[in-house]
Amino acid sequence: MVKNKDISIFQRYLSVWVILCMIAGVMIGHFFPAVVQVLNKMQIAGISIPIAILIWIMIYPMMIKVDFQSIRQIKDNPKGLFLTWIVNWLIKPFTMYLLASFFLFYVFKSFIPQNLARQYLAGAVLLGAAPCTAMVFVWSTLTHGRAAYTVVQVATNDCIILFAFVPIVKFLLGVSKVSVPYSTLFVSIFLFVVIPLAGGILTRVIMVKKKGKDYLENVFVHKFDYVTTAGLLLTLVLIFTSQSAVIISNPIHILLIAIPLIIQTFLIFFIAYLSAKAIHLPFDIAAPAGMIGASNFFELAVAVAIALFGTTSPAALATTVGVLTEVPVMLTLVNIANKTQNWFVKED
Repeated sequence: MVKNKDISIFQRYLSVWVILCMIAGVMIGHFFPAVVQVLNKMQIAGISIPIAILIWIMIYPMMIKVDFQSIRQIKDNPKGLFLTWIVNWLIKPFTMYLLASFFLFYVFKSFIPQNLARQYLAGAVLLGAAPCTAMVFVWSTLTHGRAAYTVVQVATNDCIILFAFVPIVKFLLGVSKVSVPYSTLFVSIFLFVVIPLAGGILTRVIMVKKKGKDYLENVFVHKFDYVTTAGLLLTLVLIFTSQSAVIISNPIHILLIAIPLIIQTFLIFFIAYLSAKAIHLPFDIAAPAGMIGASNFFELAVAVAIALFGTTSPAALATTVGVLTEVPVMLTLVNIANKTQNWFVKED
């Protein structure tokens, strides 16, 4: 079982905080509609300025944690990396699209109007095309994954996002009959990946030169823990404030959106995990490989959904449901992995 010392209180009860933020946001939006009007005016080129700042606050500390020099270790057991790349970029986005389409347009067609289903599908696609970065370090630790190898997985994943995210999202949204301009997608990636990524790399280089790597990883990055937490919670409150009308009129939609997202998480984990077993990877590589695909870079998905469709869009709501389901499902998978590690041959 996962022990309390292995995961922070915030991380363990993330779903609870999300529910509280949803309640607070819906109440603000319902009883103080002027707040929504003010938030809608604070935009540049369709991007909410307050939420953009909060998302930078969330993503920047994550990028500081990633040691991109570790990419040079790709030659060490490359099978695990190839498995991660194949699952994350050639399988995961497309299974998300298929599952979400099946449930939203067929299973739940009596409950969700087609126009809303298409927007929810767009949010699911954004989640499916954004595999995990920061939180995978938590899941790797909980399964006693090989830390150095997990860093390589995350570093290469962040690099691939720069090139693969836009064409995959553009293709799947096009198939979904949701039209989005390339320019908006590229601007979103530049704002919410390139800028914090460059800032994280620069900060890491400067801090390593001044204080050393141990200080950076054991002291400096933890200075941002509460800032990141506050950024995430405030972002969720603002999103749910803007979504209050949609949630009040369609409360069951939250549950319906969650169902395909949860099924997708289990599906991708077992595809990666069992494939790792089939190609004889050790458990401390197999477990993180399953976790990085199953979990989502929900901060990026939320940011791009807001940039493409707006804070009040159903697509943005769908991405926040991904945040709601993330931790309980991933903790379940952590326990499954820990209980099945005897499936894997132990290395000498």
